[in-house]
Amino acid sequence: MGFISSLFGYVLNFLYELINNYGIAIILFSVLLKLILIPITIKQQKTLRKSSEMQAEMKKIQFKYKNNPEKMNQEMMDLYKREKTSPFSGCLSSILQLIIILSVFWLVSQPLTYMKKVDPSVIEEYKKQVVEENNGQQIAYPEIAIIEKKGAQDERVHINMEFLGLDLSKVPTQSLNDWKVYVIPGLYVITSFISIKMTTKQQKDMMAKNKKEPADNEGNEPDPMENMQQMSNSMMYMMPIMSITIAVIAPLGLALYWLVSNILMIFERLIINAVMKKVEEKKEKEEPKRITEAKEVKVEKIENVKANKKQKNS
Repeated sequence: MGFISSLFGYVLNFLYELINNYGIAIILFSVLLKLILIPITIKQQKTLRKSSEMQAEMKKIQFKYKNNPEKMNQEMMDLYKREKTSPFSGCLSSILQLIIILSVFWLVSQPLTYMKKVDPSVIEEYKKQVVEENNGQQIAYPEIAIIEKKGAQDERVHINMEFLGLDLSKVPTQSLNDWKVYVIPGLYVITSFISIKMTTKQQKDMMAKNKKEPADNEGNEPDPMENMQQMSNSMMYMMPIMSITIAVIAPLGLALYWLVSNILMIFERLIINAVMKKVEEKKEKEEPKRITEAKEVKVEKIENVKANKKQKNS
């Protein structure tokens, strides 16, 4: 994680040096990271739609081989191979998301180490001074405290964290009397709710679109897609809850990053879904034509075979 935080730090510091504002630098960093991850997001959306389309076939396989689990698993894997997708795609996306969350958390909680690349000996010396000034009590985020207490005197540990009247170095749980510290986390909660509602609606629409009548005696069989859906929903709710919990105990810079990322993700999903919908509508319009052409080719082949046989017989 430290390696990734260090890489992120180079980018964030470059942006900060351009504009000399930590908040704006975080916003630009969020946009840049989101742009880099667009191919992964598109692939994730395609996998989600493909999994939904595979639901009917998965049901048939499950019912057909319900007494032979080994054969059923093999057929399932063969289905994924034919469709060029993977049952673990969603898990890999969640793991990547978790890695980014932790890496950015370390970045904003230790900006002198990962962003400014300050000499560790300088940081340690200032840590001792800050702890002594705090009557020997340990501080949750010593590097943030160093920036607050020593930044004005030493340019090496100075970061401009003022953003739209907010101090991004503050931690909500440590500033309970300052209502401003709850603005960004509150907006993050709202955007998380909107994002979850959008995702839930999209999944329900896809499930309804691809819903088919169950085969004979299949109605009582457990649906593998529903089980996967439940796991996906659990992860979908768990990530924002975990993020909100961290956001209130971390410097506001982290909550700002998550807020901007959420807003970008909402617009990103709207655009990707609109594009995919147009592609699907185009495919649906072309499908009858493709089937007709395939039938014509088949008929032509049959006629050619008959003509060849007739010539041989004559």
